[in-house]
Amino acid sequence: MRGQLNMKKIQKWKSQFIIVALGQAVSMLGSHGVQFALIWWLAEKTSSPFMLGISGLVAYLPMSLFSPIAGIAADRYNRKFISIFSDMAMGITALIYAVMLYFFDLPVWTVCIMLCVRGIGSTFQQPAIQSIIPQLVPKDQMIKTNGWMQLLSSGSFLIGPVIGAVLYSLFPMSIVLVSDVAGAILASSALAIVKIPKLEKTGNEEQHFVAEIKEGLQVFKEDKRLFYIVAAEALCMFFYAPLSSFYPLMTSDYFQLSAMHGSAVELSFAVGMMVASLLFSSVLKVERKIRVSFIGLFGMGSTSLICGVIPPTYVGWFFFAASCICLGASGNVHTIPLTAYIQETVAPEKMGRAFSVLTLISSVTMPIGLLFSSPIAEQVGVNVWFFISGLCMILLTSLVFIRYSVKTEASEKRYNEEKTN
Repeated sequence: MRGQLNMKKIQKWKSQFIIVALGQAVSMLGSHGVQFALIWWLAEKTSSPFMLGISGLVAYLPMSLFSPIAGIAADRYNRKFISIFSDMAMGITALIYAVMLYFFDLPVWTVCIMLCVRGIGSTFQQPAIQSIIPQLVPKDQMIKTNGWMQLLSSGSFLIGPVIGAVLYSLFPMSIVLVSDVAGAILASSALAIVKIPKLEKTGNEEQHFVAEIKEGLQVFKEDKRLFYIVAAEALCMFFYAPLSSFYPLMTSDYFQLSAMHGSAVELSFAVGMMVASLLFSSVLKVERKIRVSFIGLFGMGSTSLICGVIPPTYVGWFFFAASCICLGASGNVHTIPLTAYIQETVAPEKMGRAFSVLTLISSVTMPIGLLFSSPIAEQVGVNVWFFISGLCMILLTSLVFIRYSVKTEASEKRYNEEKTN
């Protein structure tokens, strides 16, 4: 009898997790397709790293401003409502811009307004949905479920750009944008039918805004393992984050190839992400999550450096696409263990703020990195920036990892001994 009850309980959380995960995957499918089409549209219209840098800046700047508020909102209010509202707001924004683009000859810079609004929506949606997962999934299943989430995300990243490239080649940009609306509706509907367990809150729920931000930051101050890996990520993202805006220019300007070749590069990146996700969700059993996350950062730096020295030939493009497989895999080797570690160790009532800190890091480093890298890439070429980024990431990760090893070796040894006993 007890065995049957346990089996029903397992089947219940699995079915609920699958519904949420599939809904998010569909939403990301539309977003990745639209994002690829938008970036390629900008690249064709402007052929300027600076303009692509500005578009990335306005997309990430809202995250810098609103991440602390989004984290507090995810911990204080209904996470399900926040996620659904944010998803639908992004979809409606795409629809409004699509209608205006269809009827009016809008200047290219107007896309920055849409990207800014979408950036705000994404800032609130991410910590909310990441904090919902631990409410559905048992702690001992976090690595596997995060592996599956990343696998679905990678699949969306894999198929989305291909769909985006096909739609962009067949239809005007205004029609392509509509696919994002469909994804938002499906994701919101999937989340709406799932019953999210009520979050039991502890402590003072009416803290001042500044006090709640400090409490979120305290999570990283108290856990030295988490502090060092997040510090390394912050330093590396300054150099790595701008690369996402420069991929199209590597294909269109450096290799002088078409949008379909650009989608193949995105495809390669997603294949790498999927391979890593499959390994984490089915084969790999990770004990030292933080160390594995450091390995992911090393891989990202090494592969970026290699991308920067590939010659601008057609054969060279194949090597670039192959390198992007390693780059995508390295990204998930860093992200999956780190996400699982936070979900396992951080108190549920503080988790939204913890994830918002990670969002804040990427949203701050992206615009600063773009402001710094765009003029350099404009002058020396995007391939040189790939090389510079890779070299700096390797050096910075090495320095932080040495510091991490010295400071946490003894405590990590005690932690593993206690876990074994």
